[in-house]
Amino acid sequence: MATPTHRKHLLLSAQSKGRFAGLRSVAVPPRQQAEEALLQGHEVVFDFAGLAVTQSFVDELIGALILRHGPDILDRIVFKNCSDDTRAIIEFVAADRCDQCSSARPH
Repeated sequence: MATPTHRKHLLLSAQSKGRFAGLRSVAVPPRQQAEEALLQGHEVVFDFAGLAVTQSFVDELIGALILRHGPDILDRIVFKNCSDDTRAIIEFVAADRCDQCSSARPH
């Protein structure tokens, strides 16, 4: 019988203490919590309910994880309650950082 996957749920609006997260510094604490959970083998749920974000925030939150752990880390991250704008920012940042990882690897 397979072991159930443990998930760490991070409600980002609670972390940002508001409806808008624009600064990189606001993304650092939830990124650190996510990184700790990922290193322990957990899946992470980033819940964007009620939160508008900037590209800088998302890059610090997700882009930094991709650069440190590689694109495969995205297989263990779930994005929940994203607006269309937030989803577009996540997709852009993830693609950009994944490309950066690929070009940095020796061929």
